[in-house]
Amino acid sequence: MTQARYDVAILGGGPGGYVAAIRAGQLGLKTVLIEKERVGGTCLHWGCIPTKALLETAEILRMTRRAGEFGVRVTEATLDLRAAQERKERVVKKNTMGTESLLKKNKVTIVKGTGRLIARDRIEVREPAGGLTTVEAGAVILATGSKVGALPMAPVDGRVVLSSDDILGLDRVPESLLVIGAGAVGVEFASVYHTFGSKVVLIEYQPRLLPIEDADLGEALLRSFTRQGIEVHTGANLKSVRVEADAAWSEFEVGGETKRVRTERVLMAAGRKPVTDGIGLEALGVAMERGFVKVNGYQETNVPGLYAIGDITTTPALAHVASHEGIVAAERVAKQPTHPVNYNAIPSCTYCHPEVASVGMSEAQARAAGRQVRIGKFPFTANSKAGILGEGDGFVKAVTDAATGEILGVHIIGVRATEQIAESVVARHFEASALELAEVVHAHPTLAEATMEAMFGAEGRSIHI
Repeated sequence: MTQARYDVAILGGGPGGYVAAIRAGQLGLKTVLIEKERVGGTCLHWGCIPTKALLETAEILRMTRRAGEFGVRVTEATLDLRAAQERKERVVKKNTMGTESLLKKNKVTIVKGTGRLIARDRIEVREPAGGLTTVEAGAVILATGSKVGALPMAPVDGRVVLSSDDILGLDRVPESLLVIGAGAVGVEFASVYHTFGSKVVLIEYQPRLLPIEDADLGEALLRSFTRQGIEVHTGANLKSVRVEADAAWSEFEVGGETKRVRTERVLMAAGRKPVTDGIGLEALGVAMERGFVKVNGYQETNVPGLYAIGDITTTPALAHVASHEGIVAAERVAKQPTHPVNYNAIPSCTYCHPEVASVGMSEAQARAAGRQVRIGKFPFTANSKAGILGEGDGFVKAVTDAATGEILGVHIIGVRATEQIAESVVARHFEASALELAEVVHAHPTLAEATMEAMFGAEGRSIHI
């Protein structure tokens, strides 16, 4: 069966696809969104939203255990995992309903099924019941996202060796947990389950935690995790994971020594890979790079009328990046004025405890690019609001150009870092200097003052340190 022709068809309903569909609808385009599972994609159902809901539970549990420090008497703080999971599902459901409502409001047609390009302007959709539908459109936006990565020596079985999807559905807290990979996913789940009561072992192949972040952040997070009681091994080369009954023996090499650990569960958190196989790209001659779709600044592929956004491109695999790329693609399809995403001002946020956030270049990246840099660093121990919150761990680090004062990067580890980073993203987007941001009056007492102080520090003018 062939449906009516649309102005634009979007393959994939994650944070890139559904935002592109909403924007296309706003611009008056007849729009169809094809999604094989649930609108909202990985981010809403198995990623950003449910994981942060559990992280919030962990944070409340952690702070309740500290209530006595604030003069609040609590007999005992314990975890009710079932209640936490039910709350997580309510949060997801509410967001899902909101997304579906927005799509309906903007007259977006939703087609359930798995899509495959059979021509530049046609997508064959296999419906859940097995039937086939062909969708025709003047333009197609590919937004198929990514899926959990795997390592051959640690095959995921969904029971003992878990993916990040699997671990979201646990009905009890494992006594022990090995986390493989210390990127954002790994450190977030290590943080959650350590707080929940698991004995957590975290291993990372690279020499530090959060390898894509500034080295100072990774080193500070390692110190904090170690103080909390998480066993961390960096520079660890995983050799094998062997399941025995209801647990697993894992072997890895670190510092020339072979270690073997037995844990009740293992989490595979070693990255994700783009979903580009089997969607018809090869037959159309779509230009690819290491499994990713190549696009220009307006998300256009080399095939006229075919666009790609989000995790299937080589840009940062972040929900907020995909959403903005979706807006650019939709506006380009509608022949409306638009501009490429500014990838020099993308916030990166990790919601472990303590939180980590950054924008722009790390110190090492700036130096490698030949920039002469100045560094401003301000610890939260010297920030009044952090003291009020009882959260003095961490700092704000500013990387600036020594000649012009331009803010090249800002790196934060500490309380509410993921909220604090916003003003630095704005400053970076508009190519502000450290002095320009420092001279903006910041309310007192606030955590944001630490960013102001780091900027003053880059100019050799620190006030409170």
